Amino acid sequence: MKLTILSGARPNFMKIAPVCRAIEAARQAGKDIACRLLYAGPDDDPALEPSLFSDLDMSCPDACLGVRGANASQVAADALRAFEAELDAHPADLLLVVDDTTAAMAASIVAKKRGMRVAHVIAGTRSFNLCEPREVNRTIIDAIADILFAASIGANANLNQEGLSANTVVVGNVLIDTLRHNRSRLIQPLWFDTLGLRKGRYLLLTLNRHDLLARKPVLQSLLSTLVEKAGGLPIVAPLHPYAEQAVRALHLEAPNFHLLPPQTYLHFGFLVDNALGIVTDSGNIAEEAHFDDTPCITLSTYAEHPETWRIGTNELVGDNTLAFAAALDRLLQGRWKHATLPERWDGHAAERIVQTLLNLS
Repeated sequence: MKLTILSGARPNFMKIAPVCRAIEAARQAGKDIACRLLYAGPDDDPALEPSLFSDLDMSCPDACLGVRGANASQVAADALRAFEAELDAHPADLLLVVDDTTAAMAASIVAKKRGMRVAHVIAGTRSFNLCEPREVNRTIIDAIADILFAASIGANANLNQEGLSANTVVVGNVLIDTLRHNRSRLIQPLWFDTLGLRKGRYLLLTLNRHDLLARKPVLQSLLSTLVEKAGGLPIVAPLHPYAEQAVRALHLEAPNFHLLPPQTYLHFGFLVDNALGIVTDSGNIAEEAHFDDTPCITLSTYAEHPETWRIGTNELVGDNTLAFAAALDRLLQGRWKHATLPERWDGHAAERIVQTLLNLS
């Protein structure tokens, strides 16, 4: 079986890495399976730091599609053309995509039109808001995919309600495979001691959502609340340039607020694992916090995996400053819940995925 695996964005590699390792283990065991790894973006994408693939213990992509679209429609059009050309040069039996990027949606359509099978990892996550591009992408992929790998019982229930149960396999959350694999490989950043940080005595802040960063008064209120409640406790904020620019425009005056460049995967994992608490707008980071049993406040009303707030350390506050302040009070006072890992979040999701694929041939 020849697989093509597409990563539509940098975070996808964290979920693809264990699948690639499981495929290689199966191949070494004599199974007829091989994969070609693609990245939808350009090969000079600054989001792909040189250390990323060594940190994840995986090979670099075999090729990049070079998609650079400025909006969703352009990304979809460029991905359709580029992936069509890729398959002309490198035919495959099955396309495996992760999550809900526009490039993954476009590639899935191309694959189906060419008679290929499509497998979707992290299928069944829903916000039930079709005004969100990601919700449109994930529902299209799930509707046309031949195999739906669900991370949880909740995601499986969503797919059942849409009449897709025949194609669904609950394999667990493949991101947990990566976290377990790298738990002993995390590296303390060199600047950690320079800033006078101590394990368990700092807050970690990440911001990625363009819609939140664009609302300056809301962002100002949230970050001012964070600085006030922290009371001098260090706040570490490794941000991508567009987020850093938005935060600097607020002119926050706080010596304990440390704006930093993006960190390597193993450095950032260390920061998540050792923080007193995390403030984020990222679902992936909420999942990491859940696994590490680190308190997490998410500046959103939606989580891809509701388990992170139902039985995990995550709490959703949206952009409500009062709710955010109350959550920070509980966190800083040590009155926070602990996590219970859902069924099959055990580090073996990738093995289940590969075994399912092998059973198809």
